Amino acid sequence: MTEPKLNCPFCSANIETKIIEKLGTVVAIEDKNPVTKGHILVIPIHHTLDFFSMTFEERNDADKLIRILSDRIEKSDSTVTGFNIGTNCGKSAGQTIMHAHIHLIPRRNGDTPKPKGGVRGVIPDKMGY
Repeated sequence: MTEPKLNCPFCSANIETKIIEKLGTVVAIEDKNPVTKGHILVIPIHHTLDFFSMTFEERNDADKLIRILSDRIEKSDSTVTGFNIGTNCGKSAGQTIMHAHIHLIPRRNGDTPKPKGGVRGVIPDKMGY
């Protein structure tokens, strides 16, 4: 865990007005470039690099908040039939903001023609199996 960084777009002072939910050591905001309607990011309040550098408390709070948010989404949007939950760790894995964050992406029947493979789609040729 490190001190907040002024140039980090996910440090608390920079997202304060965007926070839609807070639980303990984490907050949630809407994704700026959502994959689907309702795409949310769960972010540790304190600056930390990625999922692997999050503390046990941060991971536990993130898990609880993801469950709360997914329940809320399912109750408010009957078109949601599933979720993708994921995090990118490192530039080679697609991480573009070097502050830990977990994506909660609501999914709907038909939102992609062939959903089989889910997160394996990060390498498109490996999605179908």
